Amino acid sequence: MKNRLNINFLGLELKNPIMTASGCFGYGLEYKDYFDPNELGAAVLKGITMEPRSGNKGTRIAETPSGMLNSVGLENPGIEEFKKIIPSIKKEIDIPLVANINGKILEEYIEIAKEIEKIEEIEMVELNISCPNVKDGGMAFGANPDMARVVTKEVRKVLTKPMIVKLSPNVTNIVEIAKIVEEEGADGIALINTLLGMAIDIRKRKPILGNIMGGLSGPAVKPVALRMIYQVTQAVSIPILGMGGITSTNDAIEFFMVGASGISLGTGMFGNPRLPIEIKKGLEEYCIENNIENISEIVGAAHSDGGVAYRERMNRIAKKS
Repeated sequence: MKNRLNINFLGLELKNPIMTASGCFGYGLEYKDYFDPNELGAAVLKGITMEPRSGNKGTRIAETPSGMLNSVGLENPGIEEFKKIIPSIKKEIDIPLVANINGKILEEYIEIAKEIEKIEEIEMVELNISCPNVKDGGMAFGANPDMARVVTKEVRKVLTKPMIVKLSPNVTNIVEIAKIVEEEGADGIALINTLLGMAIDIRKRKPILGNIMGGLSGPAVKPVALRMIYQVTQAVSIPILGMGGITSTNDAIEFFMVGASGISLGTGMFGNPRLPIEIKKGLEEYCIENNIENISEIVGAAHSDGGVAYRERMNRIAKKS
């Protein structure tokens, strides 16, 4: 059967546009009991830092109406252990693997980027600038235009692999930040990361999460994600990896229509571990029913020109890759 879902994303030929959201797929093997990870287009692995982290203390997850709050705290084994386990992961998951890199200060971002650059099993990098900058009082790198510029620019200097910059939605002007990271060398943009929120235990009269506040994800954030992707698509000329509340084929189609070239699935997989397979099948059926040769034909379709201008830009980028 003809593959109507294959795409070129940042120079890589993917068999479909479905990826995982960092932090929701572990290091790739945790979902093997539910589906073959090789069915995905690519896998975005759990965030990695220079040093091992045990994560935040206390309650880390709280269910909310139409969503979930998390405050895991980037629990991970650190880059040295990551380098040891990644070859065995690649043997079982023969699709592009994406490393999500994080740092507390600029220097950590630079150092971990240098290490990731050496790992041949990693084909793309997701630069998470939603992390708090310790030197700046805890403000996320991506919440400040100047810091977003500096970290993107400096990491780009040491990284030749395709780089997606994951932006924080907790900003006043997402378009401004998106344009800055594009100017400083981002190959793509990931939208959206979680929105800052909290929940209260009315019996204990205190916040549920041990860290008080956490990241809100799930269907509740979908309208915000769609709005931001729609706005950013009109302002940049690089592909967007869309995420935020995708739990069905229809959701995925909406993300493509506002301008996402690929999608990442996260919170929706907690309730339905086979969600990627269901959406893949649904997209195939949608393309057949609507006489669509390739899913990329609907990217940006909800824009006033039907996405023609944006798709032309994406096609030019793909041909250069």
